[in-house]
Amino acid sequence: MSEVEGTVLGHRDGHGFLRRDDGAPDIYLAPQEMRAVLHRDRIRVRVVRYDRKGRPEGRILEIVERRKTPIIGRLLHESGAWLVAPEDRRYGQDILIPKNATANATVGQVVAVELTEPPSMYSQPVGRVTEVLGEIDDPGMEIEIAVRKYEVPHRFAAETLAQAAQLPDRIRPADRKQRIDLSDVPLVTIDGEDARDFDDAVYCEPLKRGRGKTAFNGWRLIVAIADVSHYVKPGEPLDDDAYERATSVYFPRRVIPMLPEKLSNGLCSLNPEVERLSMVCDMLVSETGEIEAYQFFPAVICSHARLTYTEVAAVLANTKGVEAQRRKDLVPHLLHLHEVYRALLKQRGTRGAIDFETTETQIVCDDNGRIEKIVPRTRNDAHRLIEEAMLAANVCAADFIERHAHPALYRVHEGPTPEKRVSLQAYLRGLGIGVALSDEPTPAELQGIAQATKDRVDAAQIHAMLLRAMQQAIYTASNSGHFGLAYEAYTHFTSPIRRYPDLLVHRVIKALLLGKKYHLVTGEVKNPAQQRRAPPKAAAKPLAKTSTKAKTQASAQEMEVWEAAGAHCSANERRADEASRDVEAWLKCRFMREHLGEEYSGTVSAATTFGLFVTLDELYVEGLVHITELGGEYYRFDEVRQELRGERTGVRYAVGTRVRVQVIRVDLDARKIDFRLVREGEEGGERLLARGRKSAPGSAVDELESVRSRDREAKAARGKAVSARQGAGAKGTPGKKTRTASAKTAKAPKAAKGRARR
Repeated sequence: MSEVEGTVLGHRDGHGFLRRDDGAPDIYLAPQEMRAVLHRDRIRVRVVRYDRKGRPEGRILEIVERRKTPIIGRLLHESGAWLVAPEDRRYGQDILIPKNATANATVGQVVAVELTEPPSMYSQPVGRVTEVLGEIDDPGMEIEIAVRKYEVPHRFAAETLAQAAQLPDRIRPADRKQRIDLSDVPLVTIDGEDARDFDDAVYCEPLKRGRGKTAFNGWRLIVAIADVSHYVKPGEPLDDDAYERATSVYFPRRVIPMLPEKLSNGLCSLNPEVERLSMVCDMLVSETGEIEAYQFFPAVICSHARLTYTEVAAVLANTKGVEAQRRKDLVPHLLHLHEVYRALLKQRGTRGAIDFETTETQIVCDDNGRIEKIVPRTRNDAHRLIEEAMLAANVCAADFIERHAHPALYRVHEGPTPEKRVSLQAYLRGLGIGVALSDEPTPAELQGIAQATKDRVDAAQIHAMLLRAMQQAIYTASNSGHFGLAYEAYTHFTSPIRRYPDLLVHRVIKALLLGKKYHLVTGEVKNPAQQRRAPPKAAAKPLAKTSTKAKTQASAQEMEVWEAAGAHCSANERRADEASRDVEAWLKCRFMREHLGEEYSGTVSAATTFGLFVTLDELYVEGLVHITELGGEYYRFDEVRQELRGERTGVRYAVGTRVRVQVIRVDLDARKIDFRLVREGEEGGERLLARGRKSAPGSAVDELESVRSRDREAKAARGKAVSARQGAGAKGTPGKKTRTASAKTAKAPKAAKGRARR
């Protein structure tokens, strides 16, 4: 049998998987194999057998590397012994803490633990407390846990802060050299009300070139982006910290920035009425929305106003209203921006780009960081206006780099795999949607399906399935286009304050403007070996219309470095998303504990072998209706139709089905919310909340206190259950026909983003 290396991925039920370095399918690790290792250790295994579905199972041969990062958990005291129950249940084992290694932490507090003895086949891991974070109910504790749980860098190095402190507060005369002065151009920033860093400003004016009927009529669209690369140089502490983070991480009420505040909210932020350095993409857009020409150049700008989406939308809706009167000098420019937006939007439809209208939500927190309410995030024309302007600048940046055959990071988004295409086709056919997909579906095909189904009651679920059929967007040096946006080349240029790939793209463009080449390996800008090109900023470049890909003239070694940078940025982007989702899930669970026993209407958002996931209408919170709560019969899961069907009654629960549910259980540690189905004629609020409970039913307040008490007891009892879990065998895979699948295995499928990450 073959031997492979990889990283351990633990599972809360005791077993685990090996994520192989070569990218092949994961290898299953039985609970007995997991006794001597922990989540994220590196190991070498031998494949010893395959199950009936051809999935490999491994046996550990060697522990290559132990994970040395601290483990976050809650300190418990059980039978005279101190232990820490990891917050991330994928670790599978509690950690024993010697009496003199608790760092004066008290029972129930959240702590960080450093291992002093790794686990073995016959003993638990041993560690010492290195940091006491506080009580689990402290405001912001969920964020403190998440940044450590997902290893998000949240403290800048002393050298980085020192370097940032030495930067000037405003631009200096030397900074203006070889820059075009656009300070008189009425550029404006348009962002959300709670935005603090402004990395893009826009301006538009109508343009007529030539005479007679052949005159070019269109717009000049200027997108100015903060010139972060002027201050963050390769090899310096600021750059090292920025690369390590790769992205800013956004939580409710808090941001972990990629750059220190001196840069992100100050020197690089395009604040109003202050001169700032920027990189400008100056475009000529035709009446049909095509980018006829563009040019890049460094500039000095001065934002004339800090506008919000709500404010701009109000101006566009009523040019004689109160908001328009307050900004009367800017109204003509905003109207021109709206005109070019409509042209770009028309072009989006012409090229067949995907544009699903899905519901995004916003968490509104109180002063203590707890959820006050969850509201739908409405997108207006101001949002779409800025999005189209940024897309235009990004596609120009990709075209500019590709024309010069220079290595860089592209934002690549590929279409459905053959397996996902077949699955999607079967799902649509099961719903009676007779739309055939080609062997290689185009964006226009998926957009056509979205348009054809937009008026159906289950439109949101169909669009979610269309999103799931596509692959995740990544950063890579190998350009293969952006499927969702229907671009042959696309990159990220417009957010260098919060995304490291954008900073790299700025460095490449700057080098090309000088007729030179940027070397990622060394961070140096050098003259290329071949004949130097004239600086391309002198004349506007038409957007490439050919589908032929320029061959990158770079060494294999340098391309490997670019690919590694792309993989690093993609992985950290996913890490940031996971940390943000974890915090939101924690907040939602905490929020729903105040609503135990209450009933709500909702929609089935996913069907699985073990039950239904339901999203509540009023609260926009998702929870599980376990299959045991559906009634006294067997239910069969139809994978094609994505539904559960009762064998005796024939009742069907499919994605999009309207139901009424009651909140019966909340597990804060597991980030799980359980519902039960409420049928007509039942008195949900006064019945027993969970099957099999011996105590008499009570009010929601009594139930809340009962749940809290049981949570505390369950947490303390986990230490006793460790040996039992370790000795447990591998759990069987639930079959298609099931009624009593364990709720512990319930895991919500990855929720499709309301809007695909561009």
